[in-house]
Amino acid sequence: MSRQSSASSRRSTLSTRLATGHWRLTTAALVLVFVSAAPRAASAELTEGRRLAAVYDQILAAHFDQADRQLQEACPPAPKEACQALRVVSVWWQILLNPQSRRLDDELNERAGAAIAAADAWTTREPQRAEAWFYLAGSYAPLVQWRVLRGQRLTAAREGNRIRAALERALQLDPTLNDAYFGIGLYHYYADVAPAAAKILRFLLLLPGGDRVEGLREMLRAREHGELLTGEADFQLHVLYLWYEHNPTEALDLLLSLEKRYPTNPIFLERIAEVEDTYFHDQPASAARWRELADRAHAGRVLAAPATEARARLGLARSLDAMYETDRAIDELKDALKILAGPDQEPLDGAQAQLQIGHAYDRLGARAPAVAAYTKAAALAPADATEIREQARVGLRQAPNAQAAEAYRLSLEGWRALERRDLVQAEASLGRAIQLAPRDVVARYRYARVLEARKDGARARDALEQVIAAPLVPPIVLASALVDYAQMIERAGDRARALALYRDAARIVGAEPRARDRATRAIKRLAPPGDPRSKFFDFSGTLCLTSQFSHP
Repeated sequence: MSRQSSASSRRSTLSTRLATGHWRLTTAALVLVFVSAAPRAASAELTEGRRLAAVYDQILAAHFDQADRQLQEACPPAPKEACQALRVVSVWWQILLNPQSRRLDDELNERAGAAIAAADAWTTREPQRAEAWFYLAGSYAPLVQWRVLRGQRLTAAREGNRIRAALERALQLDPTLNDAYFGIGLYHYYADVAPAAAKILRFLLLLPGGDRVEGLREMLRAREHGELLTGEADFQLHVLYLWYEHNPTEALDLLLSLEKRYPTNPIFLERIAEVEDTYFHDQPASAARWRELADRAHAGRVLAAPATEARARLGLARSLDAMYETDRAIDELKDALKILAGPDQEPLDGAQAQLQIGHAYDRLGARAPAVAAYTKAAALAPADATEIREQARVGLRQAPNAQAAEAYRLSLEGWRALERRDLVQAEASLGRAIQLAPRDVVARYRYARVLEARKDGARARDALEQVIAAPLVPPIVLASALVDYAQMIERAGDRARALALYRDAARIVGAEPRARDRATRAIKRLAPPGDPRSKFFDFSGTLCLTSQFSHP
């Protein structure tokens, strides 16, 4: 699989998750993805808010059994309607752990129906009580989000309007109910930024319009002053910052905060890995997150450990493939397939694993196992997994370029030989790879490393110069090439020029961590005393330098 198709596959995977509702919140302009379903008191109007807040924290931590036990103790004295709403929230978060599974769909519908009926009856008994309207909106919220996930957008829009009306009534009765402003803010924000098709549907349903600026202000007010929504608000806001505010740094900070607070919930670390890949193009960082999640799941320190470990290994394999470590990606995929062969695993995950391993084998020129994997992917994919089925069909129809695949295979073969210190084999394999693919900067960089190991400094320097001067060098290669070249320049006595190259390398997002660390240490060593730029490189930079460099 080419670098371009590999990147396309990663974007496709994330796009599929977004489109199926795992991250899907754009339709919230109509459905009002109201997240304040859990009752955490912002004022005296919410009974036993502190106790119920502890339950909600257990849900966010994916401690669902513990949350259920605490609910049994909390109601009474907390209102039974509050506990019913929280039980629906708990099921919804369990669905989010594996949104492709429909195992809990019936349970969510049953619990949501009962919670809505109970809260609706409460508003009839006590129409002037803001708390009753608040819980009515909260009881609808998980059901509406589930309808979006399953594609039931018209019904979700109607029910979302009921959420909006209930929240507005709650705030009329008690304007100090700060948590309720988050749901209203979500509506105002998404009703303004929704796609045209969604706005047409909003018009047909006679739903009010929105205000992006005011909606964001209301959401932040709830997050800052409400007692309920710190965790849930962070979760919803990270999507907003990614999609519409174009602020992935803020989104990543929110996810990191959630992961720190709730490390037993695998969703947050999984999304951190995806954001670092898709928005920052930092494959080494993403790979480290996937590996951490796989290790955590393997040790049983997250809920749904087998499924989580399998998905983490699929993510790690994507990152390794993007870092030109396809043989190791195949090892991860084989481990994932072993897990996915067990009971209660989702066919979609197995189909995705087979598709990825098919691409990996094709990239290495192993056509027979690739065809076998594509065939299994098509057979395993559920009927609605059209993208996987289509990619499998394309893989079966289109064999890769044999010369490019052989060059890539030889490049990896030579790289592994270098790791074993078999320099003769390494030079032979990488030399042949460059002959087959002269413009392959990855193979050329690896060849430079072999030449340096063989004490052929002049040829190694020439090879590094060609890599650095090439257009569109992958960050993981460019940073390493700059550091290696800077070391040569430094040994030759040109400390100022070496320092400049180290600084260039340290600015690159997506650099191999050891290259960045070497650059950082060199900057500290070479920078003049008191130079403020030396302090800047105590941490990774924020610029992604992937454009062509001038020839040194």
